[in-house]
Amino acid sequence: MELHFQIDRDANLGEQIYRQIRAGILGMRLRAGDAMPASRQLAVRLGVSRNTVTSAYDRLVAEGYLVTRTGAGTFVNSLALPDGAAADTGSGRPAGPLRPRAVWTGMAVPGDLNDTPAFDFRVGVPDVRLFPHTTWRRLVADQLRASAMGVAMPGDPAGHDGLRAAIGRRLWLSRGVTAGAGDIVVTSGTQQAIDLIGRVLLEPGACAAVEEPGYWAPANAWRSVGARVVPVPVDGEGLVVDALPSDARLVYVTPSHQFPTGVAMSLRRRMDLLAWASRHGAAIVEDDYDSDFRYTSQPLESLHSLDRDGRVLYVGTFSKVMLPTLRVGFVVLPPDLRDAVRAAKFVADWHTSVPTQAALATFLDDGALSRHLRRAGRAYRERRERITAALAGPLSPWLSVIPSVAGLHLSAYLREPVDLEEPLARAGLAMWGFTGPGGPGLMFGFGAIPTDRVDEGLRRLRRCLRAAS
Repeated sequence: MELHFQIDRDANLGEQIYRQIRAGILGMRLRAGDAMPASRQLAVRLGVSRNTVTSAYDRLVAEGYLVTRTGAGTFVNSLALPDGAAADTGSGRPAGPLRPRAVWTGMAVPGDLNDTPAFDFRVGVPDVRLFPHTTWRRLVADQLRASAMGVAMPGDPAGHDGLRAAIGRRLWLSRGVTAGAGDIVVTSGTQQAIDLIGRVLLEPGACAAVEEPGYWAPANAWRSVGARVVPVPVDGEGLVVDALPSDARLVYVTPSHQFPTGVAMSLRRRMDLLAWASRHGAAIVEDDYDSDFRYTSQPLESLHSLDRDGRVLYVGTFSKVMLPTLRVGFVVLPPDLRDAVRAAKFVADWHTSVPTQAALATFLDDGALSRHLRRAGRAYRERRERITAALAGPLSPWLSVIPSVAGLHLSAYLREPVDLEEPLARAGLAMWGFTGPGGPGLMFGFGAIPTDRVDEGLRRLRRCLRAAS
């Protein structure tokens, strides 16, 4: 192992070696089992005597940080680290004079995304167990062969031609969205699409409207470019158009399955929103992330398919229907914005992974995604029905379900406010709450939880509600 040391020749050399190795172990930069350099080798590299290195090693062995194995060398010991040591991921450098812009100091980053709760009712997480991993590995491996890599030139910022064409065909078939490859820019997920739109359309101080309650990420993205973000209430028909600020430049909506309430925007409200945008010269960002799983025979018409004025920017993602770690999304743009968003994508990260895009194009064109959606949809429907039955029966004294026709979660209002944070955690239940026009409520995500754990999870929730009430 090559270790870097900062040595001050005017101070105690052995003490410096000891302290820097100890700091590396406590900071988890040196891990249990890592081999240390031979004392003679390290002494030569640092220009110190071998006795200086061995004395530092002997001290670390005596304190339990290192262990020697005869004939093998010196290794980092398997330590019972003090509380907090494993969480120390900082560099240990002192604070300097640099400070971020104020908008970043209060920007929260979710910290529980890698947890594996016993009963996972979190929202926006698909079931990776249902995904055709073998098919996907084969397609990605095909794209990583030398013959498929070509001359390894950078990709088009707008995205892989074949993928953009495949997305256009899929959108026309499934959502009535008319879009050619030239109208589409591939992004690293929906969030990047929203960020690029803000960079292109929002001047500092410009007004952007978001749903309240709603998905938090667009507001954060647009505040980061200096926009003034205004929350607009939702009701049983979706966004309340009459409450929109007249100077809004951008309006973000989730019309197919509003986040978090789950309501679908009515046709009348959709037409009102389009008319409002036309009168005020505003753009609409339609996030259709949750429309692939529908539970009625009649599909919902997208805002984009109703738009006759070039006001709607349609964004989507494959992370929610395939794998959460697959960071591929897209935005369908009106002609006047194509070049600007393509340039913004180039500035942000040049392009999304080309082998992944090419594999995804084949995944779409071969019908693998459609087959996966049908299979996963059957499992999700069963879980949804179990939750719906519980909300209409055993959970009905405490919860009132909000009707919805699509998506990977159901929402329900609490009939009386109760504090559930600690009871849910003790019961192994991971659920997200919200506050909507009907008061506080709970979201029941059914993407991640296995079907055979749904009923027990709901029974535990009932016990929590009974105890909290």
